[in-house]
Amino acid sequence: MSVTVRVPAKVNVQLAVGAARPDGFHDLANVFLAVGLYDEVTVTEADELRVTCAGPDAGQVPLDRTNLAARAAEVLAARYGIEPAVHLHIAKDIPVAGGMAGGSADGAGALLACEALWNTGATREELLGICAELGSDVPFSLTGGAALGTGRGEKLAPLGVGGTFHWVFAMAGRGLSTPAVFREFDRLAQGRDIPGPVASQQVLDALAKGDADALAAAVTNDLQPAALSLCPELADTLEAGRSAGALTGLVSGSGPTTAFLVRDGAAAEKVAEALRTSGTCRSVRMASGPVAGATVID
Repeated sequence: MSVTVRVPAKVNVQLAVGAARPDGFHDLANVFLAVGLYDEVTVTEADELRVTCAGPDAGQVPLDRTNLAARAAEVLAARYGIEPAVHLHIAKDIPVAGGMAGGSADGAGALLACEALWNTGATREELLGICAELGSDVPFSLTGGAALGTGRGEKLAPLGVGGTFHWVFAMAGRGLSTPAVFREFDRLAQGRDIPGPVASQQVLDALAKGDADALAAAVTNDLQPAALSLCPELADTLEAGRSAGALTGLVSGSGPTTAFLVRDGAAAEKVAEALRTSGTCRSVRMASGPVAGATVID
């Protein structure tokens, strides 16, 4: 028997970052929007736990127990006294190490797929609790849509969205480690008072109205200076997308993927073509959101 779950990428339309906490994490005000780039996780009964992966940049995906998909299967199995004897196959389409929560998506997808395969009866609240154990972005990968994440980003409040937002994503020639970007954020912040992170009312209102122009004027990412410090060539990509007519451009999460908000599908095609020929990025994708979170499709 097997179960397949489809799970989306995310873009952060606001990422406000507080000072480092004693535990090394940072408090966040993280406004998530799920977008239509997907990984698919298929869980099949097997003799032992193993992970395989196929798709763009699959060679960069760990296939051992450090993979969040494997960890999700182990945690759920331990909670219900089940042997985690499954083959986890990830059909990868979300950029790897790109700031779009691809690893978190795989963890959420594997968790939902294993729950369906084993029929544990776990409640949504239990699954969200396990997601929070696995990582800060994993709960949103399960829920999708739009949400405000606080704490480390794992405490979610759903947000209403009044329309569809169109995006173009430019993939960089190399990845960035999220911990490395946060360390650079801390280095750049030395000697400054960092205010507590607060959700932007302008961002929330723009989402609720489905107003792309208002959202473009309000998006922010406190990690962007750190990502640009570690990967300065991203500035050229941002300039190329904005010059091509994007309403705005920003680094997606911890980067290095850059995200460009556009008015509609036709504008997305124009910006995507300009980025493809700009020589400033490795590849380009288009997607819109919000979309549903992790969903059993087979």
